[in-house]
Amino acid sequence: MWESVVRWARRKSPWVLHFNTGGCNGCDIEILDLLTPRYDVERLGILKEASPRHADILLCTGPVTRQSRDRLRRIYEQMPAPKWVMAIGSCGCSGGVFHGGYNVLGGIDQVLPVDIYVPGCPCRPEAIIAGIAQLLDMVE
Repeated sequence: MWESVVRWARRKSPWVLHFNTGGCNGCDIEILDLLTPRYDVERLGILKEASPRHADILLCTGPVTRQSRDRLRRIYEQMPAPKWVMAIGSCGCSGGVFHGGYNVLGGIDQVLPVDIYVPGCPCRPEAIIAGIAQLLDMVE
């Protein structure tokens, strides 16, 4: 009984944390647009959280650089279990146009286990909502 209530709560109120590892900020603007009243994701229970200690889903944008690798790993370790990671945009998925740069390690999956990939340059807020919905279907 108790476990079913916890699963229900996780699916109905995901708290997201946004982290930009570096890039052009196009996907960051789309995530901020997602959180405005135009898309009204709060009706779905999605809430932006400022602290990794309270977040369920980590939204990562940009390619992983040597400078951001340790910070990204530290933020992921501060999140309580169960936790999920979404790679947003082509830079987050594979390194994008920055792939092969002297300071770029690649996509988010080079450092963290990624659960959902949302491709696009930049990806639309509708695609991010669809990715979160797909992730919430995985939460059982």
